[in-house]
Amino acid sequence: MKGTAEELIEEFAMFDDPMDKYEYIIDLGKDLPEMADSLKTEERLVKGCQSKVWLDAKEKDGLIHYSADSNTVITKGIIAILVRLLSARTPDEILSEDLSVLTKIDLRAHLSSQRSNGLTSMIDLMKKYAQVFKMKSKITDEG
Repeated sequence: MKGTAEELIEEFAMFDDPMDKYEYIIDLGKDLPEMADSLKTEERLVKGCQSKVWLDAKEKDGLIHYSADSNTVITKGIIAILVRLLSARTPDEILSEDLSVLTKIDLRAHLSSQRSNGLTSMIDLMKKYAQVFKMKSKITDEG
């Protein structure tokens, strides 16, 4: 079975025109599962994003599951890609993921510098959540 990164690379390889890639990113955002309004709080806002992006993480059976939303379609598509890549993985897998797939699909090349900074902020927060869950797990195991 192909991994999600390989699937994304194949999907983005179908598009030569950057505008088609943008449209696809928007479509991915439309497919992002709804985030409960109760989770769209100030604490869950990703700092450093031009748009509003909310990100939450839950741990279940040792795997982290992210939920997210944004108030703009492009940014919602970008966070949808990250949720797809990093959800349902262990904290160690998330922390060690280099996300080179984002370069392979040429994602940053088509983003403004502000959106690119926002992408970095999203990744940083997702990894921070993974670090917190890893530490909680370690404390629980030792306790």
